[in-house]
Amino acid sequence: MAGSILIAALVFVAFYVVFSMMIVHELSKRGVKINFLLLRLFIIKYISQYKQITTDETGKPGPLYYPCIASVSLALVLAIAGLFLKII
Repeated sequence: MAGSILIAALVFVAFYVVFSMMIVHELSKRGVKINFLLLRLFIIKYISQYKQITTDETGKPGPLYYPCIASVSLALVLAIAGLFLKII
């Protein structure tokens, strides 16, 4: 049971990585300079910039914002639940 929950958490981590890379690509197309060497440190900043830029353009966050936030949130919740179930 705990193993399958942890596998689901890894799947959501993969979704988060994909959505994050799509957001970085969109920012790059809009002229935002991306630091690829420190991308892992700045990804939260880039997600925030994406939200701000798309909100300024359309009045609401872009289509990649909520799936990205949801995937990382679900990954965190499932990882904690899986580890909790593995302990008990």
